[in-house]
Amino acid sequence: MKVVVAHNRYREAIPSGENVIVDTEIGQLREAGVEVVPFQRSSDSIASMSAGRKALLPISPVYGADAQRDLSALLRAERPDVLHLHNPYPLLSPWVIRTAHAHGVPVVQTVHNYRQVCSSGLYFRDGHNCHDCRGKLLGWPAIRNRCYRGSAAQSAIMATTLAVHRPTWRSVDRYIALTDKIAAHLVDYGVPADRIVIKPNGLPDPGAPAPLGDGFLYGARLSPEKGLGLLLDAWRQHPDGSLGTLRIAGDGELRPLAEQAAAERSDVLYLGPLDRAGMVAARQASAVVIAVPTWEDVLPTVILEAMSSGRAVLGTAVGGIPYMVGTGAEAAGWLAAPDPVALAAALPAARVGAAAAAVAARARYQQHFHPDVLTPRLISIYTEMSRQPIA
Repeated sequence: MKVVVAHNRYREAIPSGENVIVDTEIGQLREAGVEVVPFQRSSDSIASMSAGRKALLPISPVYGADAQRDLSALLRAERPDVLHLHNPYPLLSPWVIRTAHAHGVPVVQTVHNYRQVCSSGLYFRDGHNCHDCRGKLLGWPAIRNRCYRGSAAQSAIMATTLAVHRPTWRSVDRYIALTDKIAAHLVDYGVPADRIVIKPNGLPDPGAPAPLGDGFLYGARLSPEKGLGLLLDAWRQHPDGSLGTLRIAGDGELRPLAEQAAAERSDVLYLGPLDRAGMVAARQASAVVIAVPTWEDVLPTVILEAMSSGRAVLGTAVGGIPYMVGTGAEAAGWLAAPDPVALAAALPAARVGAAAAAVAARARYQQHFHPDVLTPRLISIYTEMSRQPIA
């Protein structure tokens, strides 16, 4: 089995769970004996482009001539069984699907966000969830609200890209939906249900969990949709020190909120941006990991990392988080509505029940998100696609 994995990497300065997942999945496939040929571009390369190439950059989401030329050469040389696409924007373009089909190569795509419909990919703007572009041939609301990179011009290009490539997206041979919510999003977009498989991301097994620490860890990009403001509003409803320590890791536009909370309260510790080793240490020092986005987050990597490390999760009941955490005796933690009162009520229960939920979290990881479970499923998808004619 030979697979080309196509991915436009997000900028390294902005931590990307999707980059981590792509790298991890490539490693898992290779360990399983699959020959993987990466076809990747990085948004970091944009800064060093010539003036001429930068001038053409705005149209690259629509076509991306350089990417199509290079991909054609790669497909002729490698003759892969399948092309597995992750993120095509901005340097690859969805046109890679057409290029692969022109060479007789079936395409599998993992859907990490809502970019088939939403120019930002988040279904979120101006502090609230937004579905204004659903069902529209052209996403005029995205242009009006400058949803893509805060620019009306770039939003117009992205909205045009999504309109032009609606037939392209519907020609994908097999979609991998990370959760049931993503599967529903694709069906709503017009993808036949029999072209969709639900398979979540997984992470390598870090081994036996370290002994539980104390308190809570919140690690995320410090932007409005990630819920830092929500968390701090809920935390302040409890007396200082009554819940143990709240550790906050990350950076972004809401960093002043984290710094202010740490200055005001003795039970809030702002750790700043951490590398992978720093995050491991912060998880080990904690008992519960908090993931409280207010947008419809698809499959937060921070939750996968928590469960694999034997740490319970306190999350908001949005997007794919209920799918990840589960329910009943096997639940990896607790879910709360994305409002301060509900979250404040869940915090004491999480503190008291951390030890028992940690065991369930590790078990849920092993049963549903371990590479030994997920990698064979992915290979079976490739095998099925390689034996079918192109639609």
